[in-house]
Amino acid sequence: MSFRVPAAPDSGGAPAPAQPRGTAGAAERIDLKSRFPELYCPGRQHFVEVTVPAARYLSVDGHGDPNTSAAYADALELLYTGAYSVRAELKRRTGAAWVVGPLEGLWTAPDPGAFARREKDSWDWTMLLPLPAEVAARDLEEGLAAASAKKPGLVWDALRVIELDEGRCLQILHVGSYDDEAPTLERLHHELMPGVGLTFNGPHHEVYLSDPRRTAPEKLRTVLRQPVRPLG
Repeated sequence: MSFRVPAAPDSGGAPAPAQPRGTAGAAERIDLKSRFPELYCPGRQHFVEVTVPAARYLSVDGHGDPNTSAAYADALELLYTGAYSVRAELKRRTGAAWVVGPLEGLWTAPDPGAFARREKDSWDWTMLLPLPAEVAARDLEEGLAAASAKKPGLVWDALRVIELDEGRCLQILHVGSYDDEAPTLERLHHELMPGVGLTFNGPHHEVYLSDPRRTAPEKLRTVLRQPVRPLG
């Protein structure tokens, strides 16, 4: 099976250029949370504005309640199986150890109010794992080919590599159950954004800093992010 991927850094045997901010040398540890703390460590009290740079992600699309949808569980298995295989290819090629994650999600619905009302059966989602700049096209192609050979029962055609360029965003850290996000989103959508002349410029974006299998609901840490643009 072959995979089409966007252009990615690949020296092709040529001397490596000077590394820009946000890349690691061989045998280094690549942790995107440490590399871009402004994206993963907002405060809990107030929304803050950040500029999110363009980045590539492994992604799987789906629909429905993530708590009950078999497709959601399948999507996570597909994402992590693919990511760890790409990680192995990157380490084999460069020696760099990439810390996979965190899991992220884009959420949409015909009526944005469906999120605040927790009408989960109407939600569309795209689950994501971010790719560091060091991952080259050949790491993706070879890693995903190896993963599909190892687990041929997964629906590999559902896995895509996408690029997001969200730019200007508002975000906040939510601590607590996912079901308790509604008041914060209501405040963002109906008070903060209209009050400063902003509107939506992309899907609601969540970054999951905690593992719900190992963390009590009241201690879950989630970045709530909304791409925005001026009204008009």
